[in-house]
Amino acid sequence: MDLVDGLKAFVATAQTGSFTAAAEQLGISNRLTSKYVGALEAHLGVRLFQRTTRKVGLTAAGEDLMARAPALMDELDDMLAGVTEDSRGFTGTIRVSAPVTFGETYVNGMLGRFAARHPALTIDLRVTDSFSDLATEGIDLAFRIGRTETLSVKARRLGSFQIHVAASPEYLAKHGRPERPADLAGHVCILDTNRRSPTRWVFGRDGEETAVTVSGNLRVNSARAACELAAAGQGITYSPKFALCDAIEAGRLVPLLEGFVGETSPISAVYLEGRTLPRKLRTLIDFAQDDIKSAGIL
Repeated sequence: MDLVDGLKAFVATAQTGSFTAAAEQLGISNRLTSKYVGALEAHLGVRLFQRTTRKVGLTAAGEDLMARAPALMDELDDMLAGVTEDSRGFTGTIRVSAPVTFGETYVNGMLGRFAARHPALTIDLRVTDSFSDLATEGIDLAFRIGRTETLSVKARRLGSFQIHVAASPEYLAKHGRPERPADLAGHVCILDTNRRSPTRWVFGRDGEETAVTVSGNLRVNSARAACELAAAGQGITYSPKFALCDAIEAGRLVPLLEGFVGETSPISAVYLEGRTLPRKLRTLIDFAQDDIKSAGIL
């Protein structure tokens, strides 16, 4: 049997919990995945999975192997990739996850710029505001906003973004311009429910923090949607710079309270703990860190 194919099928099945999901991740048939795992079990002389009609679970022997196999496979892939990449460049697929607004306004374009340098590489971007389970969903790299506290992943900080306040020229002509954070209490504010406290907007100035309770009749779970509503004159938005850039450059939104600093939050590249990071992922993370700085979105 091919021991490498067996180990790959075993790891994918253990990560996803089913032969079907493992087959999709590996790009082979369900039957072949099961065959590879069965051949590996026969080669080792132990059962690695407890099989039921709905799912598969690791045996004690399977847990022991799973504790070592992913790192071993990553090292093997990295070694073999290094040989081919030196002569042909990066190949294969990188599966990437990102929050919807950040993914659509920035990550999508950044990955396009990265792909232009590595035309033999396939990049699969999934945008979602839910935290992806990297192991279960077969995600190689996730871009995340805010603090990452999951123990099973490692994070490399790429930078920090700041929240800004903005409104359309039409709204300001009708309702006036707030000059200090306290003035926002008398304005219509668009509330982003992705934030932990949508009605609490925080500002800093000269080392002092001011929190304002705001209100409004429009609530959305998307910074991009909040910006579009603000650009349409529906109220004031409190959103990340990367979501506001295009509308501000086009004159559809006007920055407000520029003497005050909004909340800041980190942007990180996240990958599975305990795994050797392939060179193509290290290169992508390095590229993203440099690209974010030059793009001026923070």
